[in-house]
Order: sequence, then C-alpha cells, then structure tokens
Amino acid sequence: MRVLLTGHQGYLGTVMAPILAAAGHEVTGLDSGLFASAVLGRLDVPDVPGLSTDLRDVTVEQLRGFDAVVHMAALSNDPLGSLAPEITFDINHHASTRLARLARDAGVRRFAYASTCSVYGAQSGDHLVDEDAPLKPVTPYAISKVRVEDDLVDLADSDFVPVSLRNATAFGFSPRLRADIVLNNLVGHAVLSGIVKVLSDGTPWRPLAHADDIAGAVVAALAAPDDVVRARAFNVGTETNNRTVAEIAEAVVEAVPGSELLVTGEAGNDPRSYRVDFSRARNELGFEATWTIPAGAQQLADEYRARGLTQDAFDNRFTRLAVLSARQRAGELDGTMRVVSSRVTSDILTG
Repeated sequence: MRVLLTGHQGYLGTVMAPILAAAGHEVTGLDSGLFASAVLGRLDVPDVPGLSTDLRDVTVEQLRGFDAVVHMAALSNDPLGSLAPEITFDINHHASTRLARLARDAGVRRFAYASTCSVYGAQSGDHLVDEDAPLKPVTPYAISKVRVEDDLVDLADSDFVPVSLRNATAFGFSPRLRADIVLNNLVGHAVLSGIVKVLSDGTPWRPLAHADDIAGAVVAALAAPDDVVRARAFNVGTETNNRTVAEIAEAVVEAVPGSELLVTGEAGNDPRSYRVDFSRARNELGFEATWTIPAGAQQLADEYRARGLTQDAFDNRFTRLAVLSARQRAGELDGTMRVVSSRVTSDILTG
C-alpha cells in the first residue's frame, strides 16, 4: 500500500516508519515537527519523505492517492491533556475525526487509528477487560480517544475501513525518545540516579507494549481483510505484560544492577488500573506481541548508557510537557501549540 503515517517524527512514528517500509509499504510521513529534533545520540533509522503540516491543517488534496492512513499524531501525555484539555480535544479529537473524514473523501480505503488501553481507565483489576468491556476513561487524553473511536464507527462504510488499535502503554527505545512513559522513565531514573522511584503506591495495574510490537500490530491491521477490521477495535499488547507499577519497577531494578527501589506513595492512589485481554488480535489478526518488560528494560538501559543520556536531557529534551513549555517560552509555538517559528531551541531539543 501507499501509506501516510502521521506523527512520523514522534517516538512511535520513528520506529514504525521503517517497519512499515520493511513490510513492503511505500511510506510518506506527516508531522508538524514538534519533537523532530529531540533525538538521543544519533538518528540511525532510514528517513522517509514527509509533509510538514499541522494535523489541523491537512487538506483533502494531500490525502489523495494514498491507500491507507496510519494515524499516530496526537498530544500524547496525560499531564498535558489535563493542563490544556481544550487543545487536547482540538487536536486529538476534532482534528483526528476531520482527518478520517477527509481521508474517506479522498478515496483512502484503510484508516488505522492509534487509540489506547487508557480508554478502560478505572477498572477493578480483578479480571481481564476485552474490547467489549465498558469504557471508563479518566483523563482528557483517554476521553478524546473514545470520542474518535465512536466517530470512526459512524464514518465506516463499504469503501472506508477504519480500525482502532488500543495500544497498551508504550515502552522501548526509539531515537526520538520519550522519557515520560512509565518503563522508559523508571529505567532513566535508575541509570542516572541509582533510584527506581515510584510515586504512587505501586498497586495500579498497567499493560505495556513495546514500540516494535505496536508497529507490528499496525502491519497486521493493514493486511487484514476489510470485514475483519471495519469499525472494530483491537487491544495491542500481551497478557504477559499486564503488571502492577511495583512489578514494573522491580524489573527495572533487575536490569540496572545496584539500583534501589523506592516506593514513596506521595502521588496517592492512581485511579487508572486495568488488566487487558489481547486475544482478539491474536485470533483475528494473527498478531502476537513478543517483547517482555525485562527485555525492554535491558534494551533501554543499554541504549541510555551507549548514547550518553544526561539528567538535563532526560528532564527537558525527552519529556513532552517540558519541551512544549520551552518552545512556547521561546516563541516557537503559540497558545494553541501551532508552530510559529522554524527556529529550534538548541539547548532544549538538540545535542
């Protein structure tokens, strides 16, 4: 297929583009470049041609000729969503639904949407939740994902085949690193300080999925028959990686010898807790996630050391909220997170 990948210069998009290309697809990217220069060490993945466009400004003409859109672009951080919920909904909900509608108008047949297991939100954790479980999102980010999923169902028809991939919390190394997701963050603290610090009480359940596996699920969704995926949702991950935050932290201690686990509980009880059933993707897409949390923790620790991760970079260059705040202070972004300057803040985004 000829595939348009939104967010190709982000954490997941940087990993996904070469995996899609290796599967035989012709990949074009679309990104506003918010995090394009936030690279740890070297950008050692093949480049893909890309459109420098804000998601909110995409035109139907830009979408013509593509067989599929893989939509990854979003403001993907719960703290940011809570800080600026109106911008989160503008980009993550309204612009995403608009993109799907324009794609349908342009004759794009397949639309693979990056949703999230966060849509399950506040669950008991006593049993596995599957795609038919009640959705209980507790953050603006997760609420926006639920709304787009609903809109995609309404847009689906015989010629337009949207599918929602509810990804477990991502982990694993990408040259365009994110340090503000749980495993990546804990490994960074362990490598830099020797402390694996858990701010909650450690009891909430989280499902995790490696960036490579998330890309593999997209490949499977693009290859599946229309009737299998049309207007449906698939959880992406593996039951092996359903773990409490404390168990995730213990895997980090194993991966970083000499590090110490510290569970402070200072952030209180996190209402987001869910264990997820991933059997639908196995049975209907033939997709099986292979990366484990211990293997991912080891990969991250090795890459952090090899590429010279520093505390300043960890706190500022690879934390989404810090980067966006710095770029706004520098006058590079307006109040709606639109790029107003091509100048890059060198002390924040490069090095």
